[in-house]
Amino acid sequence: MTHSPLSQGIAPFRAIEISHLARQLRAEGRSVIHMEFGQPSDGAPAGAVAAAKAALGEPDMGYWESVPLRERIARHYGDHYGLDLDPHRILLTCGASPALVLALLTGFAAGSRVMTARPGYVAYRNSLRALGMVPVEIECGARERFQIQARHIRDADPVPEGLIVASPANPTGTIIPPAALAELADACRARDVRIISDEIYHRLSYGAETHSMLQYDPDAFVINSFSKYYGMPGWRLGWIVCPRGLVAEARARIGNLFLSPPALSQQAALVAFDCEEELDARVAIYRRNRERLIGCLARVGITDIAPSDGAFYVYASIAHLTDDSMSLCKRLLEETGVATAPGLDFDPERGSRFIRFSYAVSSELAEEACARLEAWFALHYPAQG
Repeated sequence: MTHSPLSQGIAPFRAIEISHLARQLRAEGRSVIHMEFGQPSDGAPAGAVAAAKAALGEPDMGYWESVPLRERIARHYGDHYGLDLDPHRILLTCGASPALVLALLTGFAAGSRVMTARPGYVAYRNSLRALGMVPVEIECGARERFQIQARHIRDADPVPEGLIVASPANPTGTIIPPAALAELADACRARDVRIISDEIYHRLSYGAETHSMLQYDPDAFVINSFSKYYGMPGWRLGWIVCPRGLVAEARARIGNLFLSPPALSQQAALVAFDCEEELDARVAIYRRNRERLIGCLARVGITDIAPSDGAFYVYASIAHLTDDSMSLCKRLLEETGVATAPGLDFDPERGSRFIRFSYAVSSELAEEACARLEAWFALHYPAQG
């Protein structure tokens, strides 16, 4: 059997392998704490669940895109970013992943070169390769706060056709300050580089403010989702803001490739916008979990971590312990029941020496995870504490 060249070079999502193993252990009766995925453990807010239950009896649950939801999302951009956004530019998608594919297919041709930061979300490079495009990964370390900077665009030779940027970022949680976002947008505009801004972790920050790329580049593609702040990953609902001149093209593609997102999820999401009190209380829990986890890691000798400004991740170097993060993740899971993500997902060059923890869990689970980790590291790496 021959394989398409488009399928070559696409690496597996290793955190999924860890999650499969974790679920197998749970099925065997083991106690497992899931910190391998960026997945809030509390689920959808109560109001959204109630709205979904009420909608279950409605006769029209077919292919549908909610105009009221698009209008509510547009109002969200006015409330939080001071933007007057035309709801027509907003397309609803089955989560942020199809939104990324839609942006790439609408904004770029096969063979296009698109710049991303390394470390970065695994699906950026793999989606680009799957679509016949070329990921241009820029190593971004502590000096750059793990983020693409304007100088990377200004110095690029050849100039890429596109840039994918995320703030807060996955896996690091770093946030790009507003002045740096503006400088990045200016550099892209000067070299005709189209921007895709992944903003799915907005409203999950712990001091630094999150700004939308639309404030600096009104014609950027912007991706967001109900999976993170709104706690609805399994509902598979997100959105994309399209450049004004590409809305018709994007709608043609989404109709053929994805049809429409789940009608029930759209009903629930409209109400989720009104659940801020409940959702902000969760962010306060994540803040405490963040402090608890960073303190725990420091006590076991893991102190070289990325600035966790937002999202709900700690991305930590374990270079002093191993150069095989996948093996360490498996061992931690099997011996402590704490599931984590290997850095190889996010950085194929240096990720074997990094590990990512998600602290989007309850306070009780975060505390229990830290207790298990501290006991395990004290037993196996006593000199590190």
